[in-house]
Amino acid sequence: MGLIFIRTIIIFVTLLVIMRLMGKRQIGEMQPFELVITLLIAELACIPMADTSIPLLYGIIAIVTIYFLHQIVCLFDLGFKPMKALLSGKPSIVLNKDGIDITQLKKNNLDVSDLIESLRGAGYFSLDALDYALYEANGSFSALPKKDYESLQTSLPIILIDEGKFDKKNLERTGKDKDYFLGVLREHGCKDEKKVLIMTIDGNGKAYLQKNGEKYQVLELNWEEKQW
Repeated sequence: MGLIFIRTIIIFVTLLVIMRLMGKRQIGEMQPFELVITLLIAELACIPMADTSIPLLYGIIAIVTIYFLHQIVCLFDLGFKPMKALLSGKPSIVLNKDGIDITQLKKNNLDVSDLIESLRGAGYFSLDALDYALYEANGSFSALPKKDYESLQTSLPIILIDEGKFDKKNLERTGKDKDYFLGVLREHGCKDEKKVLIMTIDGNGKAYLQKNGEKYQVLELNWEEKQW
């Protein structure tokens, strides 16, 4: 028991030193290769701590080796732009002044509802309140709002149509039937919901409509204010 205690202290100190040497980004938002290295170090640290039959030196050497590999990868990452893109990836602009870029979303294994969830997490609730939104290479989310964005989100929007399919629960919440919204779509050159990438509507009757491959539209529907 005492031996395991001592080995754990040695491994802990070694890890503390290595993580400190790796720099501040390693303990903040990590690039993909840094996450892999961190997972490897964690696995390598557990083995000699728990298994006293393995020489402690083996674990320390493995951890230090991973550190040197990290430093080599960082040199490539900082010194060669093509290598940086390969190792860390590139930011993906998923929303621009034309609306949602579904191609960029799919490249990142995301869908429209994931984007809307990220927007809400950043404090933005209306898709038309932003000029740009992107996912950084490390997976964090960034957004550039319009100058008057606060005036564009006075009521909480709900998703009515998501990638060609009505959300039945949200449809019921509007107090309108499917035919009503199909009529709205036809008025704006859309035969049916299958042509719609996203449609949201808020309690004031403001709808955000984006058809596949087209720029979004903001519609003002005449109805009594709803409270979601």
